[in-house]
Amino acid sequence: MDNLSHLLYFLPVIALSGGGIILMIMSGFKNVKIQTFAFVTMGFLTLSVITGLLNLGKLYSQKPFPLVLNGMYIADSLSSYFTLMLIGGGIFTMLVGKHYFERRDYFRGEFFALFLFSIFGMSMLVHANELITAFISLEIASLSIYTMTGFNRANNRRIEAAFKYMTLGAFAGSFYLLGSLLIYLKTKTTLLGNIGIYLSSHQVSDLSLVQLGGAAVIMLIFFKISAFPFQSWTIDVYEGAPLPVTGFMAATFKIAIFGFLLRLMVVDFDTISYTWHQLFYWLTMLTIAYGSFLATIQKSIKRMLASSSIVHTGYMLIAISSIQEIGEKATLSIIFYLVAYFLSAIGSFGLLSYITSDERLRITYDDFKGFAKDHPYMAAMMSIFMFSLAGIPGTIGFIGKFYIFTSAIESHNYILAVIGILATFISVYYYFKLIAVMYFYERTHMKNAPKLKGLSPKIIGFVALLILWGGMGNSHILFIPGVDFLINMAQISYNSLLLPFK
Repeated sequence: MDNLSHLLYFLPVIALSGGGIILMIMSGFKNVKIQTFAFVTMGFLTLSVITGLLNLGKLYSQKPFPLVLNGMYIADSLSSYFTLMLIGGGIFTMLVGKHYFERRDYFRGEFFALFLFSIFGMSMLVHANELITAFISLEIASLSIYTMTGFNRANNRRIEAAFKYMTLGAFAGSFYLLGSLLIYLKTKTTLLGNIGIYLSSHQVSDLSLVQLGGAAVIMLIFFKISAFPFQSWTIDVYEGAPLPVTGFMAATFKIAIFGFLLRLMVVDFDTISYTWHQLFYWLTMLTIAYGSFLATIQKSIKRMLASSSIVHTGYMLIAISSIQEIGEKATLSIIFYLVAYFLSAIGSFGLLSYITSDERLRITYDDFKGFAKDHPYMAAMMSIFMFSLAGIPGTIGFIGKFYIFTSAIESHNYILAVIGILATFISVYYYFKLIAVMYFYERTHMKNAPKLKGLSPKIIGFVALLILWGGMGNSHILFIPGVDFLINMAQISYNSLLLPFK
């Protein structure tokens, strides 16, 4: 019975990996239609959600199959919640990108297999309790995304983006391995809990090697989340990738990275994180400032959203800088903000993928002039996404920023709070600029802007409603999960990090 209960923790990732293998086998048959691959992918994602819901809301922390896995894999409330968010990100990406996938003949079954493998790698990352296991999990996800980015071999922009992302990612990965080696040389372990025990039982003056190794490990994490000064790849890669993949990278992938970073900072590096506080402080400010500058000078909507994703990374780094002072509140604000940004990003990139075509991969502000007159429903949805990204009251983005800035103030990081608020005011310019051209400029008809039909616009509209509900709704109304539910789940996730392992 004990082994059976341990197996339950693996069911979501088993469904993801099994689905990827089955899709790879199916891709060998040329007569299988793209709709079939999408349907099978959705089936395995749904199965993963169902099995993942079995542990949602429970406070627990266990190391399944300790004799086999030796503690490298952890199952707790945080990993369960983050896995469900990742799978949910995959489901929304598939649903909002359905129209995009069906209109392009270069997508094949291998793409959907890689899609499931990427979510599998991300899920393993948030479950990882050991540095090398985390690296392998991260590389499974990364290699899948590299390939999905350049999947259209006939498009040079796609190939260039994939090659740039892969090359820089491999270089950053070498620092992670070097950091893991330095940590092992000093602590004689790569298990996260054991590293924390070693750090808490030794003098700080004797931990310089671990501090250097930890900084190298975090360097790879900063690269993946597009933090300064490792953000140079972001705009080119995001622009070159297919729009659904761009949204997937911007929203879903960051959930996995921050999930692992939270485990590192709360469980292991809490003892030595003060040595990086000033570095985090300055990098957070530079990430927000540089991302804001890039976003204001863009003419392409896709590049603007890519640049603004750097700014949102900076917002979450504000809370990371506050963890040592107010660990619980800072962690809750990050988890909540990940949900808020995910909904806003997946909605905006999903809407772009719906209205674009192969001939117009770069959509500029000018292309949206008078867009509301021809497509009022889509313009209203895009406005909601922009409102949320800008943090306007009444949207989930406002609630997320409120928690982030509150955590900064309570931890006495006043300058970071001021920088974040100023960046929010600046973001009004580039987000509201899109709203202005849609509603207050003369018509400029876009090529091949589709009429509302199919599943994709309905799902995009549903995401817009979730954003409004997250900003105004309450769990006690209509028994629909709202802000209270998200906060409760974040609270349980944080508490599981502090539990002793079973």
